[in-house]
Amino acid sequence: MQKISRAASTLACLLLLVQTPIQPAIAQSRAASAGTAPAQDAVPWLYKNSDVPPDREWNFGELPNGLRYATRSNGVPPGQVSIRIRVDAGSLYETDAERGYAHFLEHLLFRQSKYIAEGTAIATFQRLGASFGSDTNAETTTTQTVFKLDLPDATPASLDETFKLLSGMVTAPTLSASNLKSDLPIVLAEMRERGGAAKRVQDTMQQVFYAGQPLAERSPIGTVETLQAATPQSVRAFYQRWYRPANVTVIVAGDAEPAVLAEYVRKWFSGWKVPGKPAPAPSFGDPVAPADADLNNPVGKTEVIVEPDLPASMTYAILRPWRQVNDTIVYNQGLMTDALAQAIINRRLESKARMGGSFLTAQVNQDDVARSADATFVAVTPLGDDWRAALRDVRAVIADALANPPTQEEIDREIAELEVAFQVPVEQRRLLPGAKLADDLVNALDIRETVAGPEDVLRIFRESKPLFTPAAVLQHTRELFTGTVTRGLFITQKEGTATDAAVRQALLDPVQPDTRVRLAGPPISFDGLPAIGQPGRVAAITGTGLLDIEQVEFANGVKVLLWPVQEEPGRVMVKVRFGGGYREIKPQDAPYLTLGQMALVGAGVATLGQEELDRVATGRKLGFDFDVKDAAFEFSAETRPADLADQLYLFAAKLAMPRWDVNPVLRAKAAAKIQYEAFATSPQGVLNRDLQFYQRGQDKRFETPTPAEIDRTTTEGFKRVWSEALNSGPVEVQIFGDFDKTAAIAALQKTFGALKPRQPAPMTAASAEIAEPRPSDTPVVLTHRGDPDQAAAIISWPTGGGSVGIPESRQLEILTQLFTNRLMDAVREKLGVSYAPYVFSTWPVDLKAGGSITAMAQLSPSAVPVFFQTADEIAQDLITDPPTADELARVIEPLRQQVTRAASSSAFFMGQIEGATSDPSRISTVRTVLTDYTQTSPEKMQELAARYLGKDNSWRLEVVPEQKGVAAVAARR
Repeated sequence: MQKISRAASTLACLLLLVQTPIQPAIAQSRAASAGTAPAQDAVPWLYKNSDVPPDREWNFGELPNGLRYATRSNGVPPGQVSIRIRVDAGSLYETDAERGYAHFLEHLLFRQSKYIAEGTAIATFQRLGASFGSDTNAETTTTQTVFKLDLPDATPASLDETFKLLSGMVTAPTLSASNLKSDLPIVLAEMRERGGAAKRVQDTMQQVFYAGQPLAERSPIGTVETLQAATPQSVRAFYQRWYRPANVTVIVAGDAEPAVLAEYVRKWFSGWKVPGKPAPAPSFGDPVAPADADLNNPVGKTEVIVEPDLPASMTYAILRPWRQVNDTIVYNQGLMTDALAQAIINRRLESKARMGGSFLTAQVNQDDVARSADATFVAVTPLGDDWRAALRDVRAVIADALANPPTQEEIDREIAELEVAFQVPVEQRRLLPGAKLADDLVNALDIRETVAGPEDVLRIFRESKPLFTPAAVLQHTRELFTGTVTRGLFITQKEGTATDAAVRQALLDPVQPDTRVRLAGPPISFDGLPAIGQPGRVAAITGTGLLDIEQVEFANGVKVLLWPVQEEPGRVMVKVRFGGGYREIKPQDAPYLTLGQMALVGAGVATLGQEELDRVATGRKLGFDFDVKDAAFEFSAETRPADLADQLYLFAAKLAMPRWDVNPVLRAKAAAKIQYEAFATSPQGVLNRDLQFYQRGQDKRFETPTPAEIDRTTTEGFKRVWSEALNSGPVEVQIFGDFDKTAAIAALQKTFGALKPRQPAPMTAASAEIAEPRPSDTPVVLTHRGDPDQAAAIISWPTGGGSVGIPESRQLEILTQLFTNRLMDAVREKLGVSYAPYVFSTWPVDLKAGGSITAMAQLSPSAVPVFFQTADEIAQDLITDPPTADELARVIEPLRQQVTRAASSSAFFMGQIEGATSDPSRISTVRTVLTDYTQTSPEKMQELAARYLGKDNSWRLEVVPEQKGVAAVAARR
């Protein structure tokens, strides 16, 4: 019998604190079936022609009608069951007249079916506790269509109802004329919203790389012409051809017995009968070299496209025919050797880029593309205009890898990295969510391969190590860069920079192998690194009153929150908050915020530069993420129990002994400048660049710096700004997960306890608080240089901030969900918006203000005024017309499930009490988290709407095409 996890018991404790009844579990318990493994075939259907050890936690079966299924018991998160229905048909299965039908069908199956009335799918699944978009979703690719549902609080009744609904969608969709009429504008809007420079590049890349194959023209979104010509008869013909039991697999992983889950599949899918013989799968073709190609260097089609707003980049692909293989151990050993070969080249390319020179980044990557090609891709981002030098330098590194075997030292380094990658899933096996396990099996089916248990993967890898010799890696490297044809695409910002012929010649030109970036030197031991200081004294250890979380205070003022959760095996999360965050940085120093997020870690620690940081982490699970928050800077990482002490050393050493290497800063400056213009290619890009700036009252610290502002920064200025930030302000450390408390405190004494006492973070009157935008009915008009039929609209109402208001911020989340539902109903079909318009609430806990409720949508420029009008009407409706009981239930049940699922992990509590060492009130708010999100009334929602959503409280922003933006501004003047 599986032990109840600490995460599950933690949740039970929390629910008891708020006196909320726990929902009944699945009727058949694990205890009832302990020791009786489900009956399985000797060789499950997934493992035919394979000697890979089957993952026996999966229960595989096949119905008499040909539908296959796989079920698995998994309790992460508790109570959830994840269902995936995979249809072996995507856009490559379409005829010329059916382009876009596979994706169109994905929409239509949600529109109306045997058990779901027209347009009610979202509400139906919300009543079962599943959120639209996160818990309920679907995706169409070139080779498959997958319907996804993560059902929280899965009871026998809700599971039965869910399988009934899903079976009706897949086996009996309505596909009426009214269905097509309702969903066609949404699909066409999705096509519009995915347009722009990025889409043009993607389409051109497919046409160039896969010329002569269906993949060159088979984007899942389809074409306007074929979609507008679709009829119920033509769409049903595609459906009947491919939606057949033998083409469908149902995958279920969740908190129930596999046999119980399999019974639901049998009950609701066994009756599905489809007459006639199945259609054979279409041919996807093979890459073909031009007739006059050089057999030793078969370079085919190359193309140059000009996109003024995108960074210059070169991608070329060595293409081979894709063939289905038997997924054997020997085949996987070959894949491991391929991975080693690519890792060695990529490490050399990164080393060359770090030195400064002709390219910012470069990478090689092998991929089996849409069962159409086995390809090795080489991607290069040049620095400056000399793209030939960048391409030549990258090819020279690859040429060395093709001419000479790697050293055993290089191989051993990458083996150590792979070992960690394979070992972590073994250590954390009990933490793997059912949704991920289900998605992994979907992916295996799509690429026609198997899945194996983590222990088997690690064992096979370890047994294979003698095969990873320099000669073997050299052979696999040569195979990766040998193919039927090589094709290339160059994106440039300027007309005349290159020609198709020049790019082709650059790929044909011979290059001399570059041996200078072969990496030498053994892994670095932490034992040889300088000490942070004298080990610190523990001043106090006190309980927080929340679960088993304790606070440790050191004599130097550092405070630590500790929660050993050994039932989360193999995972330790570490977070370090220090300094004053955005509030600490002077507005005139704002560009250094962007550079810091890119280069502060890479600038080095103690005696370790970037290369040394890589070497010291070899064979370890160490992380070093950096983020800037409103009132603190933050380091974070997920590590392992064995690596915790060294992880703490890296973080503490960054505060005590920062290094200031120049090259990472120079590289960050180049990257920031290259990326800036790309923001203007779409409305979403402009919002990514500017929304936070306007939401924070045009505070310079939240502005994305322009290339000119980046040019004015210096390496000396970088050191000045970040030295001050690293040296001042309180330090809070959080360690949650699988660790020994005594050992952790000892490690903390040598690291954070050994820091010198810190000065308060410098705050000026101008920088201490962050401004709010002024209410206005006149939108801020921003422009983009993307497609002329793309726009975005934002309307925002300021709310508040601070830890005192945390309970109210949770009630505001209920209000925003109500707003979202009404907005989707009013806007999605009325305005032809594909991606659901949504409303979100922010509440900065570290500030007394700065929060907001924001509604946004991507739409056509002509629809922007209608969106503003509709949002205003909904806001007023919420003030005058409180929600019904059903409206509240549709919102509250998914929120209840989101909170209870999140609370099954210690990471949830880590986020909730972040900053509690300086503001203990945050701990008490955890006890009310579930009631705050789930207990309310129509009157409370109406009162909050009246307080915050009044028309005179809002400000608005629109992103429109350049010419329309100029006209709009002129008209308002």
